[in-house]
Amino acid sequence: MTPHPDSLRDFDRARRRAFIQSILSLVTRQSLDLLPFERVREQLRLRNRNFKGLQEVPLNQIAGSVGRYQDFTRTFLPRSSDLRERWAAVEDQVKAGGLPPVELYQVGDVYFVRDGNHRVSVARAQGAPTIEAYVWEYPSPVPLGPDDDLDDLLVKQEYVEFLENTHLDQLRPDQQIEFTTPGRYLDLLEHIEVHRYYLGQEHGREIPYEEAVASWYDNVYQPIVKAIRDHSILKQFPGRTEADLYIWISRWQHELSERYGKPVSAADAVDDFAERRRSV
Repeated sequence: MTPHPDSLRDFDRARRRAFIQSILSLVTRQSLDLLPFERVREQLRLRNRNFKGLQEVPLNQIAGSVGRYQDFTRTFLPRSSDLRERWAAVEDQVKAGGLPPVELYQVGDVYFVRDGNHRVSVARAQGAPTIEAYVWEYPSPVPLGPDDDLDDLLVKQEYVEFLENTHLDQLRPDQQIEFTTPGRYLDLLEHIEVHRYYLGQEHGREIPYEEAVASWYDNVYQPIVKAIRDHSILKQFPGRTEADLYIWISRWQHELSERYGKPVSAADAVDDFAERRRSV
């Protein structure tokens, strides 16, 4: 059955918007790509899923697809004219109220389309705030948000590996150590090993690894984070996290201790760091 001309025109408008987005992305350097579910599942070590039933899901939280992540932009605008007939036919059916709920996988705050990519695209083009969906959730050891891209996914993969090595999420369930650049979790593993060595020297015994991890978190990481919050300096670094500042300040703390020949507290290191930042 030939789609209604109005639906074909709606598709053409959606394609033009996709083209404009692609031009703007060259300037903003923001990715237009949907997150591919299989890659997310592999990198975040996702395993068992739980059926959550029928829900109304915010469309702006659907940012990935199981198999058709190359057919649509991050906002589910169609990327190819080859989708025209199918897309317009789906819109006709949506207007007639004859389509079932879509099917989604949930990971953190992000949803991935298992079935219903065209329906999601049509709903977004129509300006709908939500869509009815059957949802299966994959519990994730690290947070994932609708604005995360594939570069962010690399950092989150390192976070998963860090948690697998340290079990910090089990030792301290309220932990939330998020970086904005890759490679930093390796720095944390080195910090833990150094802390474990000095802890063993202090107590005169071999320190079990998980004991060292918990001690590092409580007595090294947390004091610096508390000082960061007390001085409210994170707002001076837009786009950065407390963990980012922890790395910078821990290095500065070490440099100050070397300079003065005695230990410098986390609070003093943060205070000096903040003062130098204000004077720049």
